Order: sequence, then structure tokens, then C-alpha cells
Amino acid sequence: MNDRVFIFDTTLRDGEQALMASLSVEQKLRIARQMARLNVDIIEAGFPISSPGDFESVATIAREVKGPVICGLARLIEKDILTCAKAIKSAQRARIHTFIGTSAIHAEKKLHMGEEEILDNVTKHVKLAHRLCDDVEFSPEDAGRTGADFLCRVVEAAITAGASTINIPDTVGYTTPEHFARIIDDLFKRVPNIGKAVISVHCHNDLGMATANSLTAVSHGARQVECAVNGLGERAGNAALEEIVMAIKVRKDLFRLSTGVNSKEIMRTSKLVRDICGMPVQANKAVVGANAFAHSSGIHQDGILKAKQTYEIMTPQSIGLKEARMNLTSRSGSHMVKNRLLDLGYHERDFDIDALYVRFKALADKKGTVYDDDLITLIEAKSGDDLGDRFVLEYLNVSSGRGTVPTATARILVDGKLFQEAACGDGAVDAATKAIDRISGYKLTIENYHLDAVTGGREAQGRVLIVGRSEEGTFTGTGTSTDIVEASALAYMDIVNKIARMKRFNRKLPASRIEAR
Repeated sequence: MNDRVFIFDTTLRDGEQALMASLSVEQKLRIARQMARLNVDIIEAGFPISSPGDFESVATIAREVKGPVICGLARLIEKDILTCAKAIKSAQRARIHTFIGTSAIHAEKKLHMGEEEILDNVTKHVKLAHRLCDDVEFSPEDAGRTGADFLCRVVEAAITAGASTINIPDTVGYTTPEHFARIIDDLFKRVPNIGKAVISVHCHNDLGMATANSLTAVSHGARQVECAVNGLGERAGNAALEEIVMAIKVRKDLFRLSTGVNSKEIMRTSKLVRDICGMPVQANKAVVGANAFAHSSGIHQDGILKAKQTYEIMTPQSIGLKEARMNLTSRSGSHMVKNRLLDLGYHERDFDIDALYVRFKALADKKGTVYDDDLITLIEAKSGDDLGDRFVLEYLNVSSGRGTVPTATARILVDGKLFQEAACGDGAVDAATKAIDRISGYKLTIENYHLDAVTGGREAQGRVLIVGRSEEGTFTGTGTSTDIVEASALAYMDIVNKIARMKRFNRKLPASRIEAR
């Protein structure tokens, strides 16, 4: 049996159905190009008959994205199939994916058809699709609730008519792994021409079993999995692409299979889909969640420091992350605190870990997560070092609006001398932070930005919290103002000053541009 599992990505079709608004052609094209870098086998680019915009998206992707098979969806209706064929005609490799409901409830309540009429439609329209495109996939919709005898007859008819891929969809997330395994086994045993087609599965997550059902089907002979990045899709979503790929990779000993996916592009793809679709990824989401490689327990952190395999079954690097994140909380042990301080460039002689750990625990109990700048403040406060701000924002002017390029001018007092810089950006806040960067010389990446109203009314004060990462570590900054841009700039300046204090205390760190003057 073939040891390769084909990954069929339906983020742009089924995934888009879960969004509040349709994606533009340009947005879909960006995602499709990233899917090609991810090296999925098939991209289901859309449902061409559904709207002129979707037709244009599918046609554009078919024309411009090379590598994966570009697939369009069509109901088992002549007009749908003709439209789909037209949309994908310029693809390097094209596929028509056609479907019809086969469960009793779909046949009776939605289609008003009997079994024989459905079978006639399958034969007629799969033949039409095959005349227009060599690569045809057929799905008996709601296969999970379709009678076994009729499902076998439909699958046999579709293969005879020219379908080279048969997809078995658990359209409403009804099945369990044991139930789904029986369906797949039954098809392999009872359909005489089953060896002429690749068996695919498309599982929804209504009962939280989409990934489990998909992997069970793979174990029973399915060789294509239809899935979506971040598990996007109708209702509770589809099987998550990242979970399918990494399960097969990590448990190669169990599945003895592989995919062609470049797993190091998973995190990049997840973030792109998250940002374009406006669909947040839950922190505890498997593989790509913010906490997927975060360790807070002192026992876990101790194990990770000694041997990463103790609590990590896959490496952050395998999905495109640089490193795991160690959360410093009240559960962290003194060994983790000490290790983090050494990573920040301090020497053991710079602190008494026993005394420092007592103060660390008290701070952690109050605020939850302790960031790098909190540790630095603990050390500086003990040493009596000057905690004053080295960089003071004296002036900020921002210009932005529809049809204009956002620009900002910042004037900052540094050690008694004024410096002024201007910058353009992708929005007023971005322009302001870039102007500040030009003066401070620090290279900061904003990892989290949060805005809250701290008072009521139209003139409410906004409080901005920024979590930023630089080569010196991870820092938090806060700023408050009735002007959101000013609050953001003050929060950013808070981080800049924390970095400055850290550099002042630890002379081994590289100097900023100001210090080098």
C-alpha cells in the first residue's frame, strides 16, 4: 500500500465559509502562495459557481500558483461543473471536486430524490466532469450517515464513471473513530473497483473528533486527508492541517506513513491565515497555539532544561518556531529563574539566587507571569541602581488618514540632549514606534498589543499594554492617554527605558546607537 498521505487543503473553500466576510482575490492569492510554500498536495481554491468573486479567485489561483493541484468545488449539476472547469482551466494541474448528498435525510429533505435517481446523477455528471478534466474527485455528502449498502453502490458508480479520488465526508461530525473505521473497511471490502481510486476523508469537528477520525481512516487505508489550517471550517471546523501533518510525522512509528508537507512552514502559515481571516487561534490549540510550546510548571521546566524530550514530543523548530517559551510564574523553580538570568547576560556573582527567589515568588503571586524586565527590576532595585527613565518623549506629531501615508515625528530627550526623527509606517502607531526606534537604536518586535478603556465616555482614557521582544529579552510596557497613539508611544517608550536600564546595569550587552555616538 502507498505510504504517502496526500494533504488536501480546504482553507480557502470550507475554511472561508466560517468567516464573517468573504476574502478578497488578493487575500486568497496570498494564502494560496503560502500553501504552495507549505507544499500541500491539493488546494481547494473555492466554489466557482457560488459568486463572481469566488470564480475570479479560483481562476486567479489556477493561473498564478504553481506546484499543488488546484481544485474547484461543484455540485453534481451540469452548470456547476462547466463553471468549475472554466475556472481551473489554466492550472498547471487541475481537479474538479463534485458532490451530492447521499444520506436518507439529505436525499429526502434536501434533494427530494430516490436512491436510483442519485445513482443516475452520479454516473451522468461524473462522466461530464471527467470529459472536462482528467482529475475528478467525488464526495457522497454526509457519508457518515449514509446506509452502508447505498454508500458502496454510489462509490462504485463514481469510480466507474471516471472519479480517481473518492472522498468520504463526515459532513456533520457525527461519527466516532470506531464507526468511521468500519465505514472505510466496508468500502475496501465491498466495492469491487476501489483499487482504482484514492480514498480520501473530510471530517468535521462537531464532537471534537475530526483529527481522530481522519487519522483512524488513514490507519485503515485512506490516503488523502482534507483539512484546513487552524481547523477553520463550517460550525466547529474541519480537521486541522497542522495536527494531521504533525501526528503523522511525530508518530511515524505508528503510522509508517509520510506527507510531502514542509512542516517548518506550519507556524508561518497559521499566523498568515489567522491574520488575514481575522480568526484568533486559541492559546491551547494543538501545535500552533501560543501555549503549545510553553512550559510553566517548575517540574516541567526542570525536565526541559535537562533534556527537552522529557516534555516535548516535537521541537518548536519542526514547525518553524525558534524556541520553546518558558513562562516564569509562581510555579517556576529557582533553577529556572537562575537559568533565565544567565540567558539575559548576568553572572552568578550578580545576584543571590536564594534571596532573589523569595522576592520573585512574591512578585509572581501578585502578577501571574514574570517577564524579563521584571527580573531585571528585581536585581536593579536590590543593587540600588538608578531606575529613572533615560529616554523621555518630549514631542510627538502624527499624520494619518484615508489616502495618506502615515508619518510620525518624535523628539526625545536622551541624557540631557534632544534627538528628533521622522518615519513612515503601516498606520499611525507603527510610524510612531519606528520614529522612536531611529532614536533609541533598539530593534524591537511587538509580540502582543492590547488596548483597554480605563474610564467611560467619549473622552475615555486608553491604556495600552505592549509585549515586545528584542535581542536583550522580552519586555512589557504600559502607557495611558486619551489619545490611543500617544498611549501606544508611551507604552513603547516604557519598554525602551527598561532595555536602557538593563544595558546600564549589564555592560556586557551591545550599546545602542545613542550610546555609540
